[in-house]
Amino acid sequence: MKRFFLRIAFLGLLLPFASCSVMKDSAKTENSFPKLSLEAHRGGRGLYPEESIAAMINAIDLPQVTTLEMDCHITKDRKVVVFHDDYLNPKFVLKPDGSELAEKDKSLKIFAINYKDLLKYDIGSKFYKEFPEQKKQVTRIAKLADLIDSTEAYALQKRKAPLFYNIEVKSSADKDGIYHPRVEEFVDLMIQVITEKKIAARTVIQSFDIRAVKYLNKAYPQIKVSYLIDANYTKNAAETIAALGFTPFIISPHYKLVNRDFVKQYHKANVKIIPWTVNTKAEIEQLKVLKVDGIISDYPNLF
Repeated sequence: MKRFFLRIAFLGLLLPFASCSVMKDSAKTENSFPKLSLEAHRGGRGLYPEESIAAMINAIDLPQVTTLEMDCHITKDRKVVVFHDDYLNPKFVLKPDGSELAEKDKSLKIFAINYKDLLKYDIGSKFYKEFPEQKKQVTRIAKLADLIDSTEAYALQKRKAPLFYNIEVKSSADKDGIYHPRVEEFVDLMIQVITEKKIAARTVIQSFDIRAVKYLNKAYPQIKVSYLIDANYTKNAAETIAALGFTPFIISPHYKLVNRDFVKQYHKANVKIIPWTVNTKAEIEQLKVLKVDGIISDYPNLF
């Protein structure tokens, strides 16, 4: 318990310094947000193992890609890792000895495992039937800090302009303390990495969790924020902004929600629209006609 309060105290001291650093980072950077943000979902999981450094490197090699999209979780020892699911998914994860995980076993929670042990699992060798074209290779779960180091170094060699990042806080109210830390700590840990790596001005933080979005706006108002909404979402633009208590930089809807009226409402409110996850060439082109501000796809080679 004492260690817990010491941690909270430390984070409390960190917040103003982190916010100050983010502001300095933002002020020094002249990069503007892409006119059309073309985003490799989980690095482009249709092509390479999802959320991996290899996927991000492949996305950088695709000249049309402007933005690397990814998700984060927190390990038991409070490392920020790039992974979508809050447990080791048996669909594509293998045990350290190369054997299969039990389909029904969801006990292997990311938040319950120290990073040194998490690193032993292979997330890239098993055939993933949902993505049959995905290149198979031994792949380890990366820390966000290490992934950023790799992508920044590679992009510096391959790109004239730096890439943007779209990073999701994978939290929900019913999973606090079980699958992830309190949402404030979750966000603080992510922002600490992003700030230390000096990419804050080129980063959007997104979440379905309205608590995370509100906290980001309150604690780090200089960070670009995206509110994710699913296909069952029914609020209009005015109602969404009222529920948030501020105007987000981006609204990121399931792509089937997007029509001319949706675009008109959010653009009138000065909110960018970046739908997910759009996986056919025809749908990508239809959304471009509707004047969306970006597209998230598992197949960034289709851009």
